[in-house]
Amino acid sequence: MSMGKALSRTRAAAVVLLALFVSAPGRAQSSPAQPVMEARLNLPQIVDKLVTKNLERADALQKYQGRRTYTLSYAGLPVSFHAEMVVDMTFDAPATKQFKIVSQSGPQWLIDRVLKRLLETEQEASTEENRARVALNSTNYDFSDLARQDTPGSCSYKVAVEPKVPSKLLYRGHIWVDSKDFAVCRIEAEPAKNPSFWIKKTDIHHSYIKIGDFWLPAENQSVSEIRGGGHAILTIKYQNYEILAARSLKGSESGPSSSSLAITEHPNEIGK
Repeated sequence: MSMGKALSRTRAAAVVLLALFVSAPGRAQSSPAQPVMEARLNLPQIVDKLVTKNLERADALQKYQGRRTYTLSYAGLPVSFHAEMVVDMTFDAPATKQFKIVSQSGPQWLIDRVLKRLLETEQEASTEENRARVALNSTNYDFSDLARQDTPGSCSYKVAVEPKVPSKLLYRGHIWVDSKDFAVCRIEAEPAKNPSFWIKKTDIHHSYIKIGDFWLPAENQSVSEIRGGGHAILTIKYQNYEILAARSLKGSESGPSSSSLAITEHPNEIGK
């Protein structure tokens, strides 16, 4: 296989990973306290609560910041590549994100064409029109196959999701919903539409962690199998969160206007 073909396949994988990052939910979710346990809920009730709480959370979280580590690895014949980039991010409601690159390593073309492009694409996806297109609701998705699982925490509702439109910005698979906060705590899925011929299959693994009253992304990993051999892995790890401003939520025991809640490590998956 020529070096040119290997590079083309690597870049094709990068395009898919870039699209997957947009589709994988990375917005913060907040969690008002619920001292009284809900009665056993059916699927429509769970989905309604999830959608309602998501809207409340989006309105409540005004500002936060954190650090991310992006790692992209491609392994195949005859070449392999690895790149890494550390980024500080500040979010201001309703959808402004500012990025500051702290460090980077690896091939410069991979950093410029893939990792930095991920930041640009995330900003583009934050527009009001695009947020509506990728929102996890009954307009964009069909929900089915509710299962209740025994877990150490409350990440116990497993729900199948199927996009109504085959878009590379949406996904199909399963989500796990926290039974107390009605927030997505885990995602195992694949893109609804394969954006590249060179990609045979892509698996998305996404987890959230609870910080105070909010659920924030903990880790996102997308693994793609490349036609002709090889695979590409994009991993994004989130740390050092600080919630700088948030409105009070109905039913919340505490509603500070600002707080400092830092974390430095994350489990690979939340709610297993």
